[in-house]
Amino acid sequence: MFAQKPAKDTSPHSSAELVSEFSTVVPGEPFTLGLAMKLDPEWHSYWVNPGDAGLGTKIKWEDTKGVTISDVIYPTPHYLPTPPLASYGYENEVMLLLDAVAPRTWKPGDTVTLSGQADFLVCREVCLPAREAVSVTLKVGREAEENTDWAIAFARTRAALPKPVSEVAGFTVRAAHAEGGYLVSLKSGPAPELASIPASQARFFAEDPGVIQHAGEQPRNLADGELVLFAPISEYSKAPATRLRGLLTLPENASWKAGESIHSLYFDVPVEALGSIVMPAKPSSPGGGVPSSLLVILLSAFAGGVILNLMPCVFPVISLKIMSFVQQAGEDRGKIRSHGFVFAAGVLASFWALAGLLLILRAGGAQLGWGFQLQSPAFVAAMALLIFVLGLSMAGVFEIGSSLTRLGAAGGRSEGYGASFFSGVLATVVATPCTAPFMGGALGYAISQPAWESMLVFTALGAGMATPYVALSLNPALLKRLPRSGAWMETLKQLLSFPLFATVIWLVWVFGLQTGIDGATGLLAAMLFLGIAGWIVGRWNAYSISARARFATRIIAALAILAGLAFAWNASSFRAPAAASGNNAALWQPWSPAKVDSLVADGKPVFVDFTAAWCLTCQVNKRAVLHRDAVEKAFQDRKVTLLVADWTNKDPVIATQLEALNRSGVPVYALYKNGMKSPVLLPEILTEGIVLEALDDLPVAPVVAKH
Repeated sequence: MFAQKPAKDTSPHSSAELVSEFSTVVPGEPFTLGLAMKLDPEWHSYWVNPGDAGLGTKIKWEDTKGVTISDVIYPTPHYLPTPPLASYGYENEVMLLLDAVAPRTWKPGDTVTLSGQADFLVCREVCLPAREAVSVTLKVGREAEENTDWAIAFARTRAALPKPVSEVAGFTVRAAHAEGGYLVSLKSGPAPELASIPASQARFFAEDPGVIQHAGEQPRNLADGELVLFAPISEYSKAPATRLRGLLTLPENASWKAGESIHSLYFDVPVEALGSIVMPAKPSSPGGGVPSSLLVILLSAFAGGVILNLMPCVFPVISLKIMSFVQQAGEDRGKIRSHGFVFAAGVLASFWALAGLLLILRAGGAQLGWGFQLQSPAFVAAMALLIFVLGLSMAGVFEIGSSLTRLGAAGGRSEGYGASFFSGVLATVVATPCTAPFMGGALGYAISQPAWESMLVFTALGAGMATPYVALSLNPALLKRLPRSGAWMETLKQLLSFPLFATVIWLVWVFGLQTGIDGATGLLAAMLFLGIAGWIVGRWNAYSISARARFATRIIAALAILAGLAFAWNASSFRAPAAASGNNAALWQPWSPAKVDSLVADGKPVFVDFTAAWCLTCQVNKRAVLHRDAVEKAFQDRKVTLLVADWTNKDPVIATQLEALNRSGVPVYALYKNGMKSPVLLPEILTEGIVLEALDDLPVAPVVAKH
């Protein structure tokens, strides 16, 4: 269609020719010029914003004969990923347009030649500057005559131009600040206009450089006729943008509006305040297995809360509660019941606080889910230090309060209700890295509903978790079967410190994955100083030393605590790439939505492990099931591609995908069977039998004999 490259052309791997839509133009009337470019296979040129690298095309005019000529008008570019970077540009053939107006001084019958020099960049593995002398000869007449040789090329180029969203009836675009980037909302008046849009393939191209990250995923969601897309902010951005301009694009065979061919929309809008646009939740899908009845959801949440007590995350807190029950064995029934209800109050208050914070942050545009606080190294460090101090106290290094279970009690009250409340709080906080059976769907439902429904679901979760403890406190006869108080209680207390120290090891491991070996070392140093402080307090008991000695030792202990906190705070600032949580790199690959879409489109089975280092259930499932020889062989025999979506550190792309699966936390196990776009979700707690049964109906690939 375009002209072939002249023999003496100086532009490598490309050619450029200046042409006019009209062979005859009229004085004083507008017409359109086109720079027709042809590129060798696998080479490309660039859009006005080239992306992470490149240069747009410019024309330096030498003789315009008085014609007024606009800047280059670009058709919709293609997304050109070259990981870890990406560019916006064109391959094969492209025409760039220029609007022009002929001067009134031209006379019919004249012939004029416009000339200039086109400068552009062509790239493959390497980039080469290209320069082409261009010119076009026009006839001047009383009526315009179309240049039939180029009519099809101009028509195709005009069809590829972005359509201003203001010219599309019923469509509006808004933009807002979000944590780590921007949210772009495209909404139509009648919701069905957007109902059939392949939202998973929509993409935002920023017109201005240095505004967004060009490479990688842009989480997006479509619900109730509104598409909301998240674009991460550029790491080179000096300040958040006040306006957002660019394109919302679809594949060329798709359209934003039914009955029309509009696959690219242009907009230029102000960026609104944080929280003015919220990423909507996707509707429930059959593969998600989420029941629609609120009553069923609440029952599922309650059952999940009960089962949560059996998860490894909660095990260290059970140590504290067991010790509490042992201490209460000789007390009256009323006091025991009170302790049970105070513990439940601590659980519920913590669930409400976490749920409220989660909902507020998500309303502000943050992509967060259940266990989100464990994605903060500072919070992980704080939890590790707290549990380490509790372990030291349980081991007898020093005492907190004057009873065996007054952990967290306020004011030295002998009832120890503060300890029970504190145990409930700690149980909830430590439990959040885990999701139990029935919890996944309930949490996914809760996040997408109005606040009052969400809080009901979280209340049911908390009530379920607290129920076993309350039930035991209401049946003190079980406690009376314990032996009488004696030295054995001190031995039991010290023995129960070891689950706490085991939890500390796990938290240091998580912290190390987030901050690297330097961060983990800093946290261990913080524990050393806290250990010194605890030893000083325990070695020089306040009741056995003079006031002067007590003052001196407490000052030294306080300095040691401050040093420990300083080490922990500094260690939290380190960052390290998230590890694959122990997965076998030869079998497991990093997850991305594009990779899943590509594999599913090719009809290949895919298994995705949504995991995190801080999720103990995830780690147990890996070692007990997913990494067992029989399971890995079953995956290999059926040619299942194994992908890991590691949520150890905050990742809005993973958070969005979890929402799409109606889940809000990990673990989540998604099996895409051959050709299925919606995955089958496996239970949160796996067994070999569950996984092998899920793979049963996948065909075993034939063994190819080796010669």
